[in-house]
Amino acid sequence: MPMSRVSLLKGKSSAYLQALSDALHQALVDAYEVPLKDRFQIIQQHEDYELVFDRDYLSHQGQPRSDDFVLIQITAGRQRSAAIKQAFYLRLVELLAQSPGLRAEDVMVIINTTAAEDWSFSGGVIYDGVARYE
Repeated sequence: MPMSRVSLLKGKSSAYLQALSDALHQALVDAYEVPLKDRFQIIQQHEDYELVFDRDYLSHQGQPRSDDFVLIQITAGRQRSAAIKQAFYLRLVELLAQSPGLRAEDVMVIINTTAAEDWSFSGGVIYDGVARYE
């Protein structure tokens, strides 16, 4: 039951944002044990002074980040193993490279986990940890 917040610099088309959204969701389904119907995302485009990032800090293979930098924050409802997280990170950059054409150096991911009672999906009811799909 993850909720993803995606931050990037302004100027991308709706088609680009849709490709970004689709790749993120597909990677979650493929490698992070997320059901297909479990899709909650917030995508925000920022002015350059609103999204501040170091272009070189721990960048992939020493390649600097570009203006295409994307920060993905995922709030997940349960912990996953390091192996699952690594598979997800790799699948994500693979899919983002295919469409919308992001370089691995421009993708940063942060995952936080919460307890089931930290979520209310609707009706003001605490989530009890049981998924109910119709």
